[in-house]
Amino acid sequence: MDSGYISAVAALVGSVIGGLTSLAASWVSQNTQARTQQLIGDKSRRQELYKAFIEEAAKLYADALVSEKLEVAKLVGLYAMASRMRILSAPAVFDKADKVIQAIVDTYSEPNRAIDDLRGAIHSHNLDPLRNFSEACREDLTGPGIKH
Repeated sequence: MDSGYISAVAALVGSVIGGLTSLAASWVSQNTQARTQQLIGDKSRRQELYKAFIEEAAKLYADALVSEKLEVAKLVGLYAMASRMRILSAPAVFDKADKVIQAIVDTYSEPNRAIDDLRGAIHSHNLDPLRNFSEACREDLTGPGIKH
């Protein structure tokens, strides 16, 4: 075989290998970027869901402390958010959200609280049904993705 052919074939094979390596590196890079963007989007959706749940649950809990009239439509909204958490979040987050809803329903069935009762409960930190939920959310958002 002529040495010119060997050089040409070697150059061609080297070009093909270089092209395939470049293509593979580009593909891996694109997949990594797409996966990172998806994780960021998932985290953002969970943050918004947790924020909405905390805001609505806090309002309902405050209302439950001073009223016995349960607004079922608002409670259904909390259940809908909790169901979304069951899909998007770690199981611990959903469990804590469910306990928050149960605490709100239980509080509606209790006698209304007077201002003096509320003041004492606030100082003793007994009026924070969202504490465990918030901690579970923080763990879910700072951990390495969703833990199922």
